Amino acid sequence: MADEPPRGRPKERRAFPLDASLTARILAVNLIPLLLLAGSLFFLDSYRRQLLLERYNLARIEAQITAEALAGASRQRQEALIVQIGKEQRLRVRMFDAEGKLWADSFKLAEPAFTFGDPVAAPWSQDFARATDRVVDFLVGAPSPPAYVEAAEENADAWPELFLAREQGRTQIELRRAPDGSPVITAAAPVGLNGVTLLTTRNATDLTQAVRDARTSLLIIFALALLISIVLSLYLARTIIEPLRRLVRATVRVRLGRDREVEVPRMQDRGDEIGVLARGVSDMTAALRQRIDAVESFAADVAHEIKNPLASLRSALESLPRVEDPDLRAQLTQIAAHDVRRIDRLVSEISEASRIDAELSRATFETIDLAALVENVVRARDTRGLNAGRMIQVERGDSALAVLGVPLRIERVVENLIDNAVSFSPTEGTITIRLERQGERIVATFCDQGPGIPETEREKVFTRFHSVRPEDEGFGHHSGLGLAIARTIAQAHDGSLTVADRGDEHRGACLVLELPAG
Repeated sequence: MADEPPRGRPKERRAFPLDASLTARILAVNLIPLLLLAGSLFFLDSYRRQLLLERYNLARIEAQITAEALAGASRQRQEALIVQIGKEQRLRVRMFDAEGKLWADSFKLAEPAFTFGDPVAAPWSQDFARATDRVVDFLVGAPSPPAYVEAAEENADAWPELFLAREQGRTQIELRRAPDGSPVITAAAPVGLNGVTLLTTRNATDLTQAVRDARTSLLIIFALALLISIVLSLYLARTIIEPLRRLVRATVRVRLGRDREVEVPRMQDRGDEIGVLARGVSDMTAALRQRIDAVESFAADVAHEIKNPLASLRSALESLPRVEDPDLRAQLTQIAAHDVRRIDRLVSEISEASRIDAELSRATFETIDLAALVENVVRARDTRGLNAGRMIQVERGDSALAVLGVPLRIERVVENLIDNAVSFSPTEGTITIRLERQGERIVATFCDQGPGIPETEREKVFTRFHSVRPEDEGFGHHSGLGLAIARTIAQAHDGSLTVADRGDEHRGACLVLELPAG
């Protein structure tokens, strides 16, 4: 049961190649060409067959030339030619009469021109070479020639090639294998027209040595290439995998949350994709921490802000049954109703603040005439009496004032900024909204005639639940989320919201909204 996956999570299916580490994959990919190179060793068999074919032709020509030279010569001259040819060509030359009996052998007339190698007395290197030959022959399916064995009776019938040469009247070639594995090529040719035949025998050790030398050279190249490939693969794996392992260890520690100050390596010295990945993961982790901190801080602020009206509501409701005075009961009921409205306002603002990012990330932006939107909002507020006697002036330039965004969200920003200006402006004061284009930005400035905002407090006003209200405003009418929501929406539109001085003879503050031109 311990091996079962957790409920709610599908069991992962993994193909075997994907389970292999990157080191193994890099080695495998780099070894594939080398394995193909090693496989070319087996194609040396075609090289060997080509050499054998050439030797067959050479043996046929040698036998025919020797037969022509011996035809018509005296016996003494024939024996001399046999000895000379055998010595010069490193051959064993034998002649058989018309009845198939041996009457001349270069190995008996003179010193043998060659001797077969003794595999028992050969050094270990030769044993290894012969073993390699057998393995390669088996893998490529090369036919194994019969062993070369001297006939017990010295007559032509013991050699099939001599029999065919006498029967067909033309040169015959046979391949046999010496005790040391080297090829033995015999050629039988008729000498004249009187039934005399010639048999030449050559131990082609040079052919075997040529194939072995080629195979050895290829093996040396393969070994060097293999060594270089392994070293380079390990170096490549180290430069790729070790940084990835460091990133994995750091991300696991971040996920487990066991070390709050886990530092994800940025790898500033690397300009490749690994370095870009490391810096991306580091930035993502930092952003995630900031988001987590913001969520935790937001949750704590929410709990604090809701706790106050809940405490007031609880106190009013607990006191209400014990109070007999109608006026006091009415006052407690009014307090309870006020706290309920305050909680409802807080919950609504908190809900909207929490889903703005998610909504804007999926929203489709469209072209918005910012000046027309602002004028519509001002007229709607005047109609509903939300400006509380304050006069709002909208000043706009002649240039196009279009922006890209979500109309409802941009309208919410304008509403919040006007609402903030109305709160701080005196009764019958004037609120000025200036709209202008500055390069590729559309700038909307909302100026009130309130007490202004000190420079040290200008960033704090955008903090959630930061609410410094005018003295004549009743407590609890604002949640402290208006400007925070407005800045969040502005930033989601690649814009900004800041505080600036009025820059004229009037006192007050200006909130500056900048958005990219549409």
